[in-house]
Amino acid sequence: MKIKKSDNIMVIAGKDKGKTGVVERVFPAMGKIVVKGIALAKKHIKPSKKNPQGGIMDINQKIFASNAMVVCPSCGKPTRVGYVISDKRKSRICKRCNQSIEGGTK
Repeated sequence: MKIKKSDNIMVIAGKDKGKTGVVERVFPAMGKIVVKGIALAKKHIKPSKKNPQGGIMDINQKIFASNAMVVCPSCGKPTRVGYVISDKRKSRICKRCNQSIEGGTK
């Protein structure tokens, strides 16, 4: 999967098309990601000790990774991701400007 945790992405398809956000979780086996502020759903919470008032909360739903593109930090545009191997390290690059895409943790 070419999208990693903490990447800045733009949604290219679906109800949130055009919105940007930061990836919180990645599910490579399912091909899905969770992005902060994207694909929000309402969840009804019963009162508990942790949340004594209860109520309705917004939670982030999973979206397909194919509906998102990484936003390049140098050119600021959504781009495809390529790979370059140098000094025995594999690094991601922007296909538009050929600059390195920083971020993303394992």
